[in-house]
Amino acid sequence: MRTTFDFTPLFRSSVGFDRLLNALETASRVNTAESWPPYDIAKEGEDNYRITMAVAGFRQEDLSLTQERNLLIVTGRKDGGEEAEYLHRGIPVRGFERRFELADHVKVEGAELHDGLLTITLQREIPEEMKPRRIDIASAKAAGADGRKRITSEKPAGKAPDKAGEAAAA
Repeated sequence: MRTTFDFTPLFRSSVGFDRLLNALETASRVNTAESWPPYDIAKEGEDNYRITMAVAGFRQEDLSLTQERNLLIVTGRKDGGEEAEYLHRGIPVRGFERRFELADHVKVEGAELHDGLLTITLQREIPEEMKPRRIDIASAKAAGADGRKRITSEKPAGKAPDKAGEAAAA
């Protein structure tokens, strides 16, 4: 028996989490028939991931990888098959499309097909402006007696501007 969750109350009481809630809702509806081809997802480091898919019988030309913003789509299409009469066909040759939701800033680094396994390497690259940064705290000397910062000139003290400089500034 499968239990489904109703995420409606979370949609009503949260702001900005719609992608996460949509991903949870989609994951709860996944059909077991969509489990082919089999795959593994491994975390190899702080920001490194690997997806390994078993794609026996597919050549490099039969496979396609596409990254659209936060979605990785792996597609396999076989050309016309053999004209043999099979007594048992245990190796699937049907086409497939597998979709992986990616977190923000996760990029596909590369893909390799070896011994029937498609290995896709992913890396999360957080932009510099989103990384934690240290904020310096100004000392009491930098602030005046009333607590406000004083603006200082970049010109050395005691040096008067020349007449040409004043004319150019005006």
